[in-house]
Amino acid sequence: MTTKNTSTGFSHEKVETSNFLMIVLILVVLLFGGLVEIVPLFFQKSTTEPVTGLKPYTALQLAGRDVYIREGCYNCHSQMIRPFRAETLRYGHYSVAGEFVYDHPFQWGSKRTGPDLHRVGGKYSDQWHRDHLTNPRDVVPESNMPSYPWLAKAQVDPADMAPKMKALRTVGVPYTNDQIAAAGDEVKGKSELDAVIAYLQVLGITLK
Repeated sequence: MTTKNTSTGFSHEKVETSNFLMIVLILVVLLFGGLVEIVPLFFQKSTTEPVTGLKPYTALQLAGRDVYIREGCYNCHSQMIRPFRAETLRYGHYSVAGEFVYDHPFQWGSKRTGPDLHRVGGKYSDQWHRDHLTNPRDVVPESNMPSYPWLAKAQVDPADMAPKMKALRTVGVPYTNDQIAAAGDEVKGKSELDAVIAYLQVLGITLK
């Protein structure tokens, strides 16, 4: 004698034969899993508090970071040293979230077309960076990086800086009123090349 399943709840057959139901349940599982992994990070000090000694970018450094992003430097250069021996031996201490709490958006990634730049601050002189950005082959003959000669001619707009710093302050970057008021004067007469170099020279210098 056979019995008939009269259960009105979910069954494998009902889920597997309904594309819509399958999609909805998959999305629910992914959403729940994502929340379980992501939400706790907002309450961990290691991910929400700056490492000791970390300072917000100056107006000139901030302008350089904007140029760095605009020119797509992140497409070839990561700023995330992973905790692998091969990477720490080459680049230095692995990256920690507390170093990037003032970055919006942060520049983490694992792209390795060019070397990781997280600990490049202070590694080379300003002149080396100037030569490298103007014509990379002058200092690294095997480089396939494009040249950026126009950065030396383009000027940073002083009027842009105060609004940018005010916007960053709304998301937690501790800029003072004095820093914001002085931002325009700090970048006046500076080229975009000067700004990018200033930005590169502070990458990863807080945590060694």
